[in-house]
Amino acid sequence: MPIVANLEVDVMLVRDGMNRNVVTVGPRHRLREAARRMTRADVGAAVVLDPDGMGPGIFTERDLLRACGAGDDLDVELVEDHLTQRLKYAAADWSLERAAEEMVRAKFRHVVVLDGSEVVGILSMRDIVRCWTECGATAALDTTAAQA
Repeated sequence: MPIVANLEVDVMLVRDGMNRNVVTVGPRHRLREAARRMTRADVGAAVVLDPDGMGPGIFTERDLLRACGAGDDLDVELVEDHLTQRLKYAAADWSLERAAEEMVRAKFRHVVVLDGSEVVGILSMRDIVRCWTECGATAALDTTAAQA
């Protein structure tokens, strides 16, 4: 376990912070249906499951915003035409720190979480911040800064 200012800090894993309530859509769903599902579940991203065996994709609130900003018709446009193209996955057993580093590097706010090849959740930057705040990481960092 890492030591911060003489305090032991448990390493939190992605599985500890991820949202297990995964909203799914198909690639042929209309954008409005994807937005409805995400809104009902109060989430910012949906996992796109392709019955043809392609790996899971992700459709985010930013993808929807881009479509709206471009004037696309939400009742006509398909999810598959608006997916996030450069997809990054996180493993359930990664540390939250590793996931955060990967998300910052790739400029993503959401990642699909896999356990092997199975989708087990979605992790957002908000989830990471919530975990760090709840576990006292900010207090440990404050203590470290005060001692420096």
